[in-house]
Amino acid sequence: MRNTNRLRPIFLTFEQWLPRWSLQHRLCFSKPVRVHSNEESRADQFKTRVATGPRFHDFVKGASINKQQPVITDDLIDTDKHAYLPEDSEMGNSRTVCFETYGCQMNVNDTEIAWSILQKKGYKRTSDVAEADVVLLVTCSIREKAEQTIWNRLRQLTAMKKRRLKTSVPMKIGVLGCMAERLKSELLEREKLLDVLAGPDAYRDLPRLLSVAHGGQQASNVLLSLEETYADVMPVHHSPQGYSAFVSIMRGCDNMCSYCIVPFTRGRERSRPVSSILGEVHILSEQGVKEVTLLGQNVNSYRDTSEEQFCSSEPGQLSRGFRTVYRARPGGLRFADLLDRVSLIDPDMRIRFTSPHPKDFPDEVLQLIKERANICKQIHLPAQSGSSTVLQAMRRGYSREAYLELVDNIKRIIPGVSLSSDFISGFCGETEEDHLQTLSLIREVRYNVGFLFAYSMRKKTHAFHRLQDDVPAEVKQRRLEELISMFREEATKVNSALLGSTQLVLVEGESKRSAQDLCGRNDGNVKVIFPRQEVGGQPTDTGTDTHTSPINPGDYVLVKIESANSQSLRGHALSHTSLSDSATRLPDHRHDGQLASVSRHGV
Repeated sequence: MRNTNRLRPIFLTFEQWLPRWSLQHRLCFSKPVRVHSNEESRADQFKTRVATGPRFHDFVKGASINKQQPVITDDLIDTDKHAYLPEDSEMGNSRTVCFETYGCQMNVNDTEIAWSILQKKGYKRTSDVAEADVVLLVTCSIREKAEQTIWNRLRQLTAMKKRRLKTSVPMKIGVLGCMAERLKSELLEREKLLDVLAGPDAYRDLPRLLSVAHGGQQASNVLLSLEETYADVMPVHHSPQGYSAFVSIMRGCDNMCSYCIVPFTRGRERSRPVSSILGEVHILSEQGVKEVTLLGQNVNSYRDTSEEQFCSSEPGQLSRGFRTVYRARPGGLRFADLLDRVSLIDPDMRIRFTSPHPKDFPDEVLQLIKERANICKQIHLPAQSGSSTVLQAMRRGYSREAYLELVDNIKRIIPGVSLSSDFISGFCGETEEDHLQTLSLIREVRYNVGFLFAYSMRKKTHAFHRLQDDVPAEVKQRRLEELISMFREEATKVNSALLGSTQLVLVEGESKRSAQDLCGRNDGNVKVIFPRQEVGGQPTDTGTDTHTSPINPGDYVLVKIESANSQSLRGHALSHTSLSDSATRLPDHRHDGQLASVSRHGV
């Protein structure tokens, strides 16, 4: 009732706005009230101004003035045009743009999408900030440290912009992505020289936003969408080697883990139509790309309902012992179907996917990974904690026991599988016993790659509103260092089990530490380093190919492993090969002794 009373004066003011003669009639006075002539004249003037003033069609370019039959023209329904801007205002006119990308691989893909949109408008790209007319930061909000990095960079860029204000080509600065959505007001208030803000679902609007900015005003669009997947935008892949690419298959997340800001910065889950994904992968195959990684915040919850034939009433399957915070959604083309279709496009193209949620690994997905030679036998399985108590506080939807049961099922179905994971140290309420359970989980599962972070509370999240960040910073750091130490110990054991084996490696390029070495990654996504040399082709039924040739980025080679540590493997190259040839000659290379696997050594 209190809120209703507070609103009543707002409605009363509407009556006060009307001319007094109208109020007299509506309130039904028993006696006529005389209105002074000056007031009557003022009312007449008001009505005359309203009647003769501009109408709606005056504000819409190309609108018909025929009141009886308005004409809807193409330029009115083209959402890419804005009538209040000159026709060519959104064109880049060869202005140069420099992207700086921070955070996850989704941000890398967002950069490629944004660049595709701007390139079509005539912008040019540069990697040199000093040459750029526009600098766009593609940002991350997952942790406080990531945001602080952006604040520091903005201070540097605004200082550079001030120096260029006196030149004929001033610099424009924009913030894109998660941080733009989360901190819109703060960014515009603190960074007075910031020109453009664009959230993850507003990249199509970048040409207009930049046009407004070039006119001297700040411009922003941080609206989240329930539909935007950029399905019709072909990203401009900017990998310097060109051998690998990331393909976004869905956006947003519905899991609502209590620590995570992603649902609030990237919105609800929506999946890109399968036809669009397959079309992009076909193009990448024709361009010679050898490895594609399917991307999404919860990539294996993919569910395409874009075609009627996909919309059945059958609910999706979850991993045994897992649940969701949302009601199961029926119908749609699922991740297993998509993975199946993508893997058939090119047998010489490796397929990976990230980042999945453990709840979305039904047996049909695992069986497909096992059967297809070009789907990497490597699964990212984010645990976040080894304590059921902490997992419940995190709203992860599973217990320690359910997670370990899933690990056992994965190893049973896919012998030799490589596992990686994410862990958070010092989450709200985490005790020393909880921390010890996480260490024991790492020891039991034996991952080969890990991504470890101290907990950073984010505004808007469930934890921010319901929990207390009660673990001291020094305790978080100490526990994080213990997790890192445990991971290194176990990863060293896992990688050392590959000594003497021959690994199929996709070459990435020159090693950062030595120009004499090349590096690449094996099926398990572990870095493999080997000396640069010429090698022959793979042995065939008719003998060994004695012709040698250099090893180039994008080549598949067989490498004999001679040493290992927690981060990488070292060896020497034996021969060139291809993914399909290796699969044909070594149909089960996890067990034949030529390409040994971790499971062969008891992991």
